[in-house]
Amino acid sequence: MTQELAFREACARADLARAQMKISAAQAKARIAPALLIQDAKDKAIDGVSGAVSSAVALGAAKAQQRPVAVGAAAAAFALFLARGPITALFQRLYVRFRNTPTDMPENDHG
Repeated sequence: MTQELAFREACARADLARAQMKISAAQAKARIAPALLIQDAKDKAIDGVSGAVSSAVALGAAKAQQRPVAVGAAAAAFALFLARGPITALFQRLYVRFRNTPTDMPENDHG
């Protein structure tokens, strides 16, 4: 009887293991669904970027308090860099105006 009892217990353990494996497979299949993977990747990317931005802002604020003139100069240089096209156009227009000053004799003199 002990062999028969051991066999039945082994069958019960095998059935339990098989059921657990099916549950685990179903859970794994649900976890690797493309939509869920994409959403997980988006969430991780957003968390990583927001964490990096917040730490950079905190570090930048600390550095700005230590060296306000340097930070102001860097911000001004960056603003000039961003506005280089309009600034160049302005200086070109001013250069043309200063170079083409009106003379004493107008060009359309009919007299």
